[in-house]
Amino acid sequence: MSTPSASLPGGTWTLGDLTVTRFGYGAMQLAGPWVMGPPADREGALTVLREAVGLGITHIDTADAYGPHITNQLIRKALHPYSDSLHIVTKVGATRDEEGGWPPARKPEELRRAITENLENLGLDTLDVVNLRLGDAQGPMPGSLAEAFGALVDLQRQGLIRHLGVSNATAEQVAEARSIAPIVCVQNMYNLAHRHDDDLIDELAEQGIAYVPFFPLGGFSPLQSSALTAVAARLDATPMSVALAWLLQRSPNILLIPGTSSVAHLRENAVGAGLPLSNDDLAELNKIGR
Repeated sequence: MSTPSASLPGGTWTLGDLTVTRFGYGAMQLAGPWVMGPPADREGALTVLREAVGLGITHIDTADAYGPHITNQLIRKALHPYSDSLHIVTKVGATRDEEGGWPPARKPEELRRAITENLENLGLDTLDVVNLRLGDAQGPMPGSLAEAFGALVDLQRQGLIRHLGVSNATAEQVAEARSIAPIVCVQNMYNLAHRHDDDLIDELAEQGIAYVPFFPLGGFSPLQSSALTAVAARLDATPMSVALAWLLQRSPNILLIPGTSSVAHLRENAVGAGLPLSNDDLAELNKIGR
């Protein structure tokens, strides 16, 4: 059974009517190299998923494009039938090509097919939360999301989706989505070195909307990495632990979804995210992205 664990750092957050642990798990790394094909160690991947639930994690992030299909099939194999307290967040809006790229797939018929495949591979009748992935592999791109987001709203009305969110989105696209239908989360790249969404995070916190950063150590320059490493060394911690702890303390609406294919690394992340940071630590870390 999956129940929110008091030992996990950060407590819980509510996505609409769903309560999740702020420390969650991102399943992308369970697929094979470059997020294509099956993992080399299938039993190991299943063990990681079961360990995540055993730790009390109630928020698992995934997408049927991972593999493709592989990660969702692993989640179903490891965890189905799901505990009532476990909530799986998926995303649609991109597919995979033979070269391992992520071409967009945001036409209404493509989104309907993606929702059907997520439901089938996860073994669900309704998806808890679906994020519309925008932009491309390089990041967000401006442009209206109305047609694609409207297609997901239609599927929500049909009972196939409980809650909606957006991913890889500009602040303007977040506002446009909210003008069409309620959203419960925004999933963008954000970390100590990339602070472009600072204002958006604060605005979403005021509205009770979660912000889910991906790539907690992504895109650091050597200088920024050195600064993080120095703080981590002083605290006798890993850079990843410091980065996760900083995110968790940055704002109460931030939810963590660090990914790993290792049980030991999963446990290390769960402990590390609870690293206490002093005001002096926070002040020094805040200089990294500014």
